[in-house]
Amino acid sequence: MIVDVESLKEYRTIASVAGPLIFVEKTHPVGYGELVSITMPDGGKRLGQVLDTSSDIVVVQSFEGTSGIDRTAKVRFLGDVIRLKVGEEMLGRVFDGTGKPVDGKPEIIPEEESDITGSAINPYSRASPEEFIQTGISTIDFMNTLVRGQKLPIFSGSGLPHNDIALQIARQAKVLGHEEKFAVVFAAMGITNEEAKKFIASFEETNSLERVVVFLNLANDPAIERLITPRLALTAAEFLAYKKGMHVLVILTDMTTYCDALREISAAREEIPARRGYPGYMYTDLATIYERAGMIKGNKGSITQLPIVTMVGDDITHPIPDLTGYITEGQIVLSRELHRRGIYPPIDVLPSLSRLMNQGIGKGKTREDHRQVSDQLYAFYAEGRDLRSLASIVGEEALSERDKRLLAFAEQFELRFVNQGIREDRSIEQTMQLAWQLLSMLPEEDLTRISSEFKAKYYPKK
Repeated sequence: MIVDVESLKEYRTIASVAGPLIFVEKTHPVGYGELVSITMPDGGKRLGQVLDTSSDIVVVQSFEGTSGIDRTAKVRFLGDVIRLKVGEEMLGRVFDGTGKPVDGKPEIIPEEESDITGSAINPYSRASPEEFIQTGISTIDFMNTLVRGQKLPIFSGSGLPHNDIALQIARQAKVLGHEEKFAVVFAAMGITNEEAKKFIASFEETNSLERVVVFLNLANDPAIERLITPRLALTAAEFLAYKKGMHVLVILTDMTTYCDALREISAAREEIPARRGYPGYMYTDLATIYERAGMIKGNKGSITQLPIVTMVGDDITHPIPDLTGYITEGQIVLSRELHRRGIYPPIDVLPSLSRLMNQGIGKGKTREDHRQVSDQLYAFYAEGRDLRSLASIVGEEALSERDKRLLAFAEQFELRFVNQGIREDRSIEQTMQLAWQLLSMLPEEDLTRISSEFKAKYYPKK
């Protein structure tokens, strides 16, 4: 964005300062989201954005905090919104939470500058997601299939390896039978320097950084930046997907940090809080981020989203995971119990769900027996988990032979199917073979959810 700042009027009309917000007496019409230059009493400059405007007051959020700003500071409305310089040169680069390079390399030469707010995809123009994405993780590929253009969040808890899983998906994700341009846009909000180095090192180790665009908002950066970091990432993704025809995987970690920043701003504005102190418009705000995933008819590119949500107190009914679940197309839920037992990835398949799974599996995509085998695994595992509780009360000796087999099945399902190496990239064929091997622990007649045709074709003969 090119603005002749000096030609714009400067006003000394600050009425008050509260938290990260500056309340300015209105002097002329200004637009929502308009950029603001703030001149400090000592001559220093800061950047802000119009958050709200009424008949007499303009609320400005400062991206670098309000320390040192008082009523003698001056404001200048720049007449434009936040824009990101975008171009294919972004690939392989690392930016901070405001879009500035932090990898020691020069600024990119932009092909264009895009408004980070973006615009919604016309529902009529949306293409239905139906291409299977192989992540190499069995519990996702087989039980909660990810398809191109989907938004599938990971619901986690503090201390669980959600970032490791996201990085593994970023390294391994591919669409079978297609040799197409693929990119990853990775946005991290409120992370430590140590975590940031780990992310970069992980991409560099596997030589995948060249197809990744990274945005990092660190824990010591202003919380207000967390509100624009995911929008910067999605703006970069939209350029690569819809202007360059690439297939883009967007990973956003952690949306709970984003929502906490949203709550902080809401409190500073003295808005009436809703559930748990979060603003009542949080659903709408989250939708403006999540709904920027998808595919457009007639366009080769696509955006697939994997937002990560850490659940406060492992509470899946908390407002953030609750609202996220309404907007997105399923969820991958991590289990603290599996993590304690050393199982990686600790994905609990019972509460996990992919609402678009049926569109991405079956003959010509994965395999004809995929749906039925997945349903049978789920049913046996759910029954085996219930029997664990019963066995802890009455003892395993009191169970029938079938119940004992189901108990053993649940144990082997977790140890062999759920559990895999952090660098292990399983093909869908390997996962299918493993599923049938597990099902062979039970008699063929017990496989009531699988057709006799598929049992005759795939059930392992002893």
